[in-house]
Amino acid sequence: MSRILARLAAFNFFVLLLTYGVGWLSWSRGSVGRNDDSTYMVHFLLGLFAVLLTLGVHCLIFIYFLGTGRWVKEVAIAYRLPDAPLPKLTRDLKRRTFPVALTAMLVPIAAAAAGAAVQRQEWSWLTHAGLALATLLVNLWAFVVEFRNVTINAGVIDEVMREVDRIRLAHGLPSNADAIEREQV
Repeated sequence: MSRILARLAAFNFFVLLLTYGVGWLSWSRGSVGRNDDSTYMVHFLLGLFAVLLTLGVHCLIFIYFLGTGRWVKEVAIAYRLPDAPLPKLTRDLKRRTFPVALTAMLVPIAAAAAGAAVQRQEWSWLTHAGLALATLLVNLWAFVVEFRNVTINAGVIDEVMREVDRIRLAHGLPSNADAIEREQV
């Protein structure tokens, strides 16, 4: 998941940055009210795509932590593993990641809403530009936090698997890898 997240985050950040750059180009050309300049429409469509992509990437993080947290909990119950350190660490990672991911989703929504208000000439473009810059910074921060926590969580999953194999071996059962191999034959 770490590699997938790194690629998605890089692509997402590139799209956010591209949207930001095209927004400045649109503003400098005054293309919002001009029919002969499509720069504003490119910015609008990129912004829409960027917000949806950002929501998707951070929702994926939510789903990842919900799923792996549940898996670690179920395995801990089945194999009578103590709550500390592994299941507890997974819960703590989820709790540390969710507020960051949620913030990284809400700020671009606010930036998009401010962009719509600017287009309707109800708000100053500075509000939209400030929220767009905040979107870049918050998402960069969020991607760092999420990547770190996903990487730690992957280590927790590996440790749970090692502990399960140790317990299975102590009870004379084959390791997980051996059991899976036997099922496939």
